[in-house]
Amino acid sequence: MGWEALRQWGEDVVRVEPLAGGVANDVWSVRVGGRLAVARLGRRSDADLAWETDLLVHLDREGLTVPVPIPAADGRLFADGVVVMTYLEGGPPESPDDWRRVAGTLREVHRLTRGWPQRPGWRSSADLLHVETGTKVDLGAMPPEGVARCRAAWARLAGRETCVVHGDPNPRNILVTAARVALIDWDESHVDVPDLDLVLPGNAAGFDDDALDVAAQASAAWEAAVCWDDDYSVKRLAEVRPV
Repeated sequence: MGWEALRQWGEDVVRVEPLAGGVANDVWSVRVGGRLAVARLGRRSDADLAWETDLLVHLDREGLTVPVPIPAADGRLFADGVVVMTYLEGGPPESPDDWRRVAGTLREVHRLTRGWPQRPGWRSSADLLHVETGTKVDLGAMPPEGVARCRAAWARLAGRETCVVHGDPNPRNILVTAARVALIDWDESHVDVPDLDLVLPGNAAGFDDDALDVAAQASAAWEAAVCWDDDYSVKRLAEVRPV
């Protein structure tokens, strides 16, 4: 149906301008009932969108600042691939203190989602020790030597408690104000080991040297595998030590 699905949020919905939304989605600012919001159109399954919108509602209810799904006229949180969410203000983290606040916010996400079910079709880093595919990951497309390096990095995290990880806490997906830290763009969120979220500038999460090395290697391996084989993924794989 495409953007025609927006009419399910009311006849007065107006698309305002396109926003940066990554490769997987078409993202626009919109006005719904006169209120500025964000609308996203993609090709994810209903099961995937239900998982994501349920997560965002949960985090909002627990007091975190995230894009909150705005229901369509019939109460659904998504319709025909479209999700409409609250618009959030803020700028990227800049100072060491900003990044420490980001680390604290991510740890709250992790605390609030222990035992959360896996996103439909996704695999965790521990799962990928034994299987080759999961949503965006296809280890069969990578060089065997590269797969061995990634799995060796992930094996160092095996057996740890899992939770929802944001999956892509880069400055474009973080909006900081004096009062709060907001996390946006949850396309890469899934259940995994929280350390993967916490490799932040200036070691803002406060890892000791060994823990930082484990997390950084596992994170580099994940980013190599999840978007293989563009230039960025090749660069990230080069950071993963040989077995």
